[in-house]
Amino acid sequence: MGNIIALLLLGAVFYYIFKSYSKYTAYSKEEFKNFSVSHDAIKNSELGLFVALVAKISKADGHVDALEAQLIGIMFDDISAVFPEPEKTKEILKQIFDEEKNRLDDVEDIAHALAASIRGDKSKQQQFMGFLIQLAFVDGEVSKNEEELLGVIAGALNFDPKVYHAIFDQFEQMIKNIKPKENIEDAYKLLGVSADDDMATIKKAYRKLIREYHPDIIKSQNKGEEYLKKATLKTQEINAAYEMIKKTR
Repeated sequence: MGNIIALLLLGAVFYYIFKSYSKYTAYSKEEFKNFSVSHDAIKNSELGLFVALVAKISKADGHVDALEAQLIGIMFDDISAVFPEPEKTKEILKQIFDEEKNRLDDVEDIAHALAASIRGDKSKQQQFMGFLIQLAFVDGEVSKNEEELLGVIAGALNFDPKVYHAIFDQFEQMIKNIKPKENIEDAYKLLGVSADDDMATIKKAYRKLIREYHPDIIKSQNKGEEYLKKATLKTQEINAAYEMIKKTR
């Protein structure tokens, strides 16, 4: 059951990041056009600091599972796209992630550095903290270590406790409400593939749909609340279908 919940939550992890600020765009290529790409420069940038915190939350329960890895890979693509040298940036982001995922001694320092960089920007607080809370829910529950780390980060960012608990409670409720699909034929139909297609083709179709229904970590979609709710449900269905197909192979 935990694996099913994890896949279903995959669709929700990115979707509510920009929910409260759907017209807000935090980063752009124009902003980074003169950025000199290097390990230290990216590591000390807002997005580099954020990736370090993502690494710590993803490993807080002892391992980075396949679903988390896939989400983080998409995040690397999205973040690196705004920098002048995307491929070089992506490799550096991966290095930062690997360097930081097993360290817990610098969580508060990194969170304070991020807080100083964004200077109390509530929109960025919402984006970053919302993503981290949602990432912690990917496997269907938040471990004690994950919750403790989230608390440290939220405190360092001066994140509103009421907003924190509202997001947390929202995802707890989502877990209770999620229902997996049961018909394998419907699963293939939903992904736009057939039982004769190989897994490479199915995975490609799946990833295309995931991107279609997710705003990325860089930019939000100028959509209304009702659209976001419907799209979130759609991503849950997509992930449930993909998990079912994988289990039958």
